[in-house]
Amino acid sequence: MKQQLSRLLLCALTAATLSAASFPAPAVDAPASAGKQTATAVLAGGCFWGVEAVFERLKGVSNVVSGFAGGAKFTAHYEVVSTGQTGHAESVQITYDPSQITFGKLLQVFFSVAHDPTELNRQGPDTGTQYRSAVFYTNDEQKRIAEAYIQQLTNAKVFSRKIVTQVTPLTGFYAAEAYHQDFIAHNPNYPYVVYNDLPKLRQLEKQFPEWIAKK
Repeated sequence: MKQQLSRLLLCALTAATLSAASFPAPAVDAPASAGKQTATAVLAGGCFWGVEAVFERLKGVSNVVSGFAGGAKFTAHYEVVSTGQTGHAESVQITYDPSQITFGKLLQVFFSVAHDPTELNRQGPDTGTQYRSAVFYTNDEQKRIAEAYIQQLTNAKVFSRKIVTQVTPLTGFYAAEAYHQDFIAHNPNYPYVVYNDLPKLRQLEKQFPEWIAKK
């Protein structure tokens, strides 16, 4: 699916660099809901395989779907999106219970573990606008929290480079083909996964062990 193994080590090195950073909790966040509810978040951070696998492991997350956001419905097909001409970004739609995990906590994982928000129109070995970093907000509250957290991380100089994550309204989310769903669970030994995605899962276990759901 992706480029050759000669470039795969780059993402693993990026993950190691990110692990050394200190990630504060969002100072601006939505309050936890009083009772069980359902909310969705759509995030883009490079190849959706690894991003999906990270969020699937969190407490309070009931479903994660790999797909596309940012472009038109009729172009939401992997081979077309891969041209980089559709406006789509590989994204994940996260369904979660805000009484168990807040939108801000999802963003904390997104910025610290799931991807590198300082890479412009690429992520590790993958290049093109379809691999850009983006928060596709579904309401004004999500927009406010995302923008505030980016500013917070910027002020704290968590990254040595500028955060390039886009904060943009969601106009539609379209699920990717079936073979992309739960890709890591079905292909744990796939070379791309081993070099690029499994380190993210190990980092999640290291940084947020209390947030991981019991199997």
